[in-house]
Amino acid sequence: MKKQMILASAAMAAAAFGFETWVGGVAGSYQVNTGFGDPDPELNKAGYWFDYADDADGGQSSVTWPTAKGNDYSTDALDPIIDMCKGVCGTINLSKGTLTYDPFVGIGFNVKGENDEQADATAWGGLCIAYDFDGTAAATLELGLGKAGDDAIGSANPAAALPAGKGKLLELPWSEFQQPNWAKTKIATADAVTKLVAVKFKVQGKDGANTFNIMSIGPYTGGACTVTAGSGTTPSGDSGTTPGGNTTPGGNTTPGGDSGTTPAPAAIGDFSVSTAKAILSGRTLSFSGISSAKVEILNLQGQIVMKGSAASSMNLMGLDAGVYMVRIAGKAVNMSQKILVK
Repeated sequence: MKKQMILASAAMAAAAFGFETWVGGVAGSYQVNTGFGDPDPELNKAGYWFDYADDADGGQSSVTWPTAKGNDYSTDALDPIIDMCKGVCGTINLSKGTLTYDPFVGIGFNVKGENDEQADATAWGGLCIAYDFDGTAAATLELGLGKAGDDAIGSANPAAALPAGKGKLLELPWSEFQQPNWAKTKIATADAVTKLVAVKFKVQGKDGANTFNIMSIGPYTGGACTVTAGSGTTPSGDSGTTPGGNTTPGGNTTPGGDSGTTPAPAAIGDFSVSTAKAILSGRTLSFSGISSAKVEILNLQGQIVMKGSAASSMNLMGLDAGVYMVRIAGKAVNMSQKILVK
């Protein structure tokens, strides 16, 4: 995963600095850095995007992706979708089949690993998400507790509502996540976030097509969450095939069997990715892409060890060698970057 870093050890810094806002518009951003993954990058399985649906209970729901899934390591990897959409996008086709409840599809990422490993995400404060959603079903951001945890509460997981619309950017403190009113076994949200296994974008409702693009997601910032994806595409919502093999107008095939064309996807919201960055040369830290912003340098314990301004370079001769976080905040930028001081 490409991150803004200079000679940095992502593994060392992740545990100390936690969840980094994932931005689909950054090339190679295939893995969400939750801060809970294995310190060894080769063993870190946290943060990879996955999808799931209702087929285990008799549903026939699916996702029509804008391009084929898969990379050199897994046929289910969403890397090609992220590259194309500058996010995770597709068309969710809800189909009830033999279900006794409304069909659903979800797209999410694990917080700590692949095997229902729990993490205490209380410090995140909540979540910030930027997305497109167009459909008649209900979209939510759900807190996954793993199979055992979900079963214990009858899959009545705490969730926050995601209104439909283009270019939506929501700050959701943990207090916004609540169990559905039909929940029989209660769990306090404050307790659920200490046992967090996955974060899931879930769509559930009546049969039909719903288009989406998850463009960025990160921790709650109390109003400073402004980093979102840019110039990607969201499916138009009227292409592809529905469950069962029937074709829709403009889909991949026409009733006569002739090849058709899929309509060009529509542009997403007018978002942009900051071009600001810190440049470390020896022990001199300078900045590009921003002329006016506050700069703070934090050590691995999260303590501020130096302050300055992006308007001028900073001399780091007084710092011990090691990994640090550079935090840049101003009217037009709010970002963090890791550096390795030698």
